[in-house]
Amino acid sequence: MNLLFVHQNCPGQFRHLVRDLLDEGGHRVVFIGQPNTARVPGLERLDYRPARGPGSGLHPWLRDTDAAVRNGQAVARLALDLKRRGFVPDVMVGHNGWGETLYLKDVWPDRPLLSYFEFFYSATGSDLDFDPEFPPSLDDRCRARTRNAVNLLGLAAADRGLSPTEWQRRQYPAPFRNRIEVVHEGVDTRTVAPDPAATLTFGRDGLTLTRADEVITFSVRNLEPYRGFHVFMRALPDILRRRPKAHVVFVGGDDVSYGRRPPDGRSWRQVMLAELAGRLDMTRLHFLGRIPYASYLRVLQVSQAHVYLTYPFVLSWSMLEAMSAGCAVIGSRTAPVEEVLEDGRNGLLVDFHDPAAIADRIDAVLDHPDRMAELRRAARATIISRYDLDRVTLPAQRRLLARMAAGGE
Repeated sequence: MNLLFVHQNCPGQFRHLVRDLLDEGGHRVVFIGQPNTARVPGLERLDYRPARGPGSGLHPWLRDTDAAVRNGQAVARLALDLKRRGFVPDVMVGHNGWGETLYLKDVWPDRPLLSYFEFFYSATGSDLDFDPEFPPSLDDRCRARTRNAVNLLGLAAADRGLSPTEWQRRQYPAPFRNRIEVVHEGVDTRTVAPDPAATLTFGRDGLTLTRADEVITFSVRNLEPYRGFHVFMRALPDILRRRPKAHVVFVGGDDVSYGRRPPDGRSWRQVMLAELAGRLDMTRLHFLGRIPYASYLRVLQVSQAHVYLTYPFVLSWSMLEAMSAGCAVIGSRTAPVEEVLEDGRNGLLVDFHDPAAIADRIDAVLDHPDRMAELRRAARATIISRYDLDRVTLPAQRRLLARMAAGGE
């Protein structure tokens, strides 16, 4: 087949699928994205830079929409050049979120488009009104509604859609849901696996942690409220008091991926450390920032208790990878976490807003490591049975591509 992929952060959610197609051979795979350092052997890349942003007269609620249109326009121009050079895709695949798929059907009207639909914004019952510490203003609610302009344009353009979880699919308007399939991008369970011999060494003081130590882990892209960083930090004074031998390892940057920034220019880590000044034993807190993937896996492999908190929002890869690595995951009782984690069977659920309950759950895990062994095994078994890359998700993605290429729905 001839396949066209589009994602601003190439290869993004399509990395496993693209590599599988290239490894099989016989396909021509072209990828349009924005410049980055990622390289996939055998992949034809075309990079675009969106046109310069709008002037000061644009309504602030339209800035995301304007950026999406500019992305879509830049992608369409590259696609038109591909068409002039004779490229005709059997299937077009792209992430709808940044507008890049908006105009592909205007270049190839008769070619099927499969769009990745990650999140439909809502003013109520979702992320925006979840945290009482950060209540939304009327402007926030209106801005969220306006951001869906790109979602709705993308839904109208796509022949089929993909969402990684059922809850994320259900956020889209009912008339469109039957055109969106739930297929996760998958977890490489052979790579992300338990390793009882794993160690984690910190160069600054020569400290080495193993599975024999009380290691509490927290891993997200960025340390921010959307992923419960503020709540977990408030649980730490109690956790460190109860567990005098415990070490807490954080993986994640100091930027903001979702939601608002602190009003004073600090990072959320700086904000929370200032709030808790004098109440934390900093020698037992280890902020690693963003680290190489192999180092991140070792963090999961030495973990005794892994905490994953999130607003009702996009499910992080890190939670599924923690389960695949055999972690005892303490997750927030929020969607879509509850779609994967079953309390007492393959993990433990806790109220997102309750630091004391988080400390209690960590105590339960660390007090009974033998009792948690079955929970760890069940966590990994869940990922293997539902999200394994080679046996579950890639075959489902390949079947969908083949069906679309053949003209099926």
